[in-house]
Amino acid sequence: MDIKQIFENNHNWVKDKLNQDPNYFKNLSKGQNPDILYIGCSDSRVTAEELMGISAGEAFVHRNIANMVPNTDLSSMSVIDYAVVHLQVQHIVVCGHYYCGGVKAAMQSQDLGILNPWLRNIRDVYRTHRDELNEIEEEDQRYKRLVELNVQEQCINVIKTAEVQRAYRERGISIHGWVFDIHTGKLIDLKIDLEKILANVMEIYHLE
Repeated sequence: MDIKQIFENNHNWVKDKLNQDPNYFKNLSKGQNPDILYIGCSDSRVTAEELMGISAGEAFVHRNIANMVPNTDLSSMSVIDYAVVHLQVQHIVVCGHYYCGGVKAAMQSQDLGILNPWLRNIRDVYRTHRDELNEIEEEDQRYKRLVELNVQEQCINVIKTAEVQRAYRERGISIHGWVFDIHTGKLIDLKIDLEKILANVMEIYHLE
């Protein structure tokens, strides 16, 4: 990639936006009022706004390796707090994608240095669901199922946070688990029954 070309691309982008709306950047600078917090993967092939078909300002976006929401990660916890408490988003989406490099790396018995603590969170997902996953003989299908289960577990991690529980009680905020299929370009709603899944754990994680 020619880095200089990026600035030329930016120039053309600005010109195109102003041709469509002379007040585009003036209006954009007034602030943001997104309805969605999108938590996705850092993979360069997966861009939040494009796959959802939305414009700038419509989603607050947080991305990291394998769309994780560990409670020890101050970055994701701060993003959730800001989005829920200050931006008052109504929807939180955790979106994984098939053929995720982070999930694949977590399936392998390999020392990956600084990545080990991060990938351990995904390995914990595998450990939690190992009976189901080990019954899947075809490795590619097992890999895809782990992607889905990881999304499910991260949705649960979102709901464990006090801010989200408070917003759920006060204004009915909703949580969604999606997967992006890179082979087809389609978004898949996993339709996770979070109330059913959390019925056995909310006694512990319920926060007043």
